[in-house]
Amino acid sequence: MEHDPYPRSRTERGTWFFVAGNKKMDTEIMEKQVVSKKRVADHGEVLTAKREVNAMLDLVKQETARIDSRFLEPACGTGNFVVEILERKLSVVKNRYGKSQLDYERNAVLAVSSIYGIDVLEDNVVECRKRLFDIFNQKYTSLFKKKAKDQCRNAVKYVLERNIIQGDALTLKTVGDNPQPILFSEWSFPFNNSMIKRRDYTFSDLIQSDQPSQSGLFTEPELYSDLGKRAFLPKEQQGFRPVHFLKIGEGHE
Repeated sequence: MEHDPYPRSRTERGTWFFVAGNKKMDTEIMEKQVVSKKRVADHGEVLTAKREVNAMLDLVKQETARIDSRFLEPACGTGNFVVEILERKLSVVKNRYGKSQLDYERNAVLAVSSIYGIDVLEDNVVECRKRLFDIFNQKYTSLFKKKAKDQCRNAVKYVLERNIIQGDALTLKTVGDNPQPILFSEWSFPFNNSMIKRRDYTFSDLIQSDQPSQSGLFTEPELYSDLGKRAFLPKEQQGFRPVHFLKIGEGHE
């Protein structure tokens, strides 16, 4: 049986691709990707090289070119995988919508909102968010210069605060003195206009169980996709009214 290098969780809300680094690297490359021996010993932290990142993402190249295809890096570090994914998505956005500022902004926000990451270390989370924002901001400002809007920049910052989380992907909880279930926000444009919708789900509810459910009096029937594969509906923790995508932070708290 062929090994699938990209485990994925299929729900009725779409397919999430889980990416993880390849740790088979020669000594010279590894030295460049180790922050400190202590972090390796304490957390097993070895950052994945750009060459390996691109080789692995090329295995799902069509998905990295889909603006709304969702990716989750459960041990994102400083963001080597998610940064490259965003680079690819924004390249598509520019090619398709670069002549219309509104269309570019809307689809760039959608591209950012499709990328998720978890890491146990706070400094990694901060750096990952910064790298993702800097990539968006550089491309956005380069394209529209003085017409670029702080509202759009703030919307992207808000999404990244929600999507790049300090937590433990093994326990499915945040880290700290009072760990809580990791919450992720799903972002969508349900009306095909500038109104964005946010729905919050726990990470545990987004992971599909491989075990078939037991039928019973109060259990819901199993769901299947058009391709005949088992699917499921994760439980929504909280829904928010649609707001203009440039007012995400204002309308979602």
